[in-house]
Amino acid sequence: MKKTILSWGALLAVVAVLGFAPAKKAYQLFDKTGKKTTYTQMLDELKTADVVLFGEIHNNPISHWLQLEVTQDLYAAKKDKLVLGAEMFEADNQELMNEYLQGVISRKHFEKEAKVWNNHSTDYRPLVDFAQKNQLHFVATNIPRRYASVVSKKGFEGLDKLSKTAKKWVAPLPIKVDLSLPGYAQMVKMMGGAHGGGMGGMTPKNFARAQAIKDATMAHFILKNRQKKQTFLHFHGTYHSNNFEGIGWYLKQKQKKLKVVTIATVSQAEVGNLSAKNKNLADYIIAVPSSMTKTY
Repeated sequence: MKKTILSWGALLAVVAVLGFAPAKKAYQLFDKTGKKTTYTQMLDELKTADVVLFGEIHNNPISHWLQLEVTQDLYAAKKDKLVLGAEMFEADNQELMNEYLQGVISRKHFEKEAKVWNNHSTDYRPLVDFAQKNQLHFVATNIPRRYASVVSKKGFEGLDKLSKTAKKWVAPLPIKVDLSLPGYAQMVKMMGGAHGGGMGGMTPKNFARAQAIKDATMAHFILKNRQKKQTFLHFHGTYHSNNFEGIGWYLKQKQKKLKVVTIATVSQAEVGNLSAKNKNLADYIIAVPSSMTKTY
């Protein structure tokens, strides 16, 4: 009898067909302690939140896919009690956003004039279009980048010369900031420490203050646009809410009893277990393989 010898590749194929091949996970969800959890368990808690802070890795497709999934599923549960908002849209473009959502202006004009990010068409357009289709309010929460740039070079004092109209697009001044918070302290250290030299007029502390004014402004517009019994779902870079700081810290400064649920996204070599450094980043942590493809 002639023996049949399978190559290693063929053997793996047979094993895969029989269902014995190790799974290739695109992501794994964990709670803040590092215990595995499920999307359904997370969604159940998100439904009870006043504010959901969904932290993304900007070029990670899993972040963007899950943002859309969470939006759709929260809408199914909350309907018009759901409000959306995002870092990716600056507050002075709110009128443009409203006009697009209401069908007054075309997508072409909205995207041309609203300073959308380069990955808007793949990553954020689906969220905006979902809001338009379902008549949801979508809030442009971020400080205009020109004003954040002023803070990075001149500190908060640089905003004193803004007109009354311009100040509408920034959190009410003066801004309270605690540079001893680990997130901001790490930024100062990364930029050379408290006594580090500036770059183009930007000092380490002012670099952190520019981050803080973004966080404060996003928190301000979340609170300004959220009504009682509504859930505000906000999208932003994960560093804006990691460690329960950033946006969440500013929200709690204004409304201590607000139920804020945070989601962080992290990249790891493997996602079977949450690495120690990624524990306690958020209420829920999405671990994505570092080999995951990027959107840009």
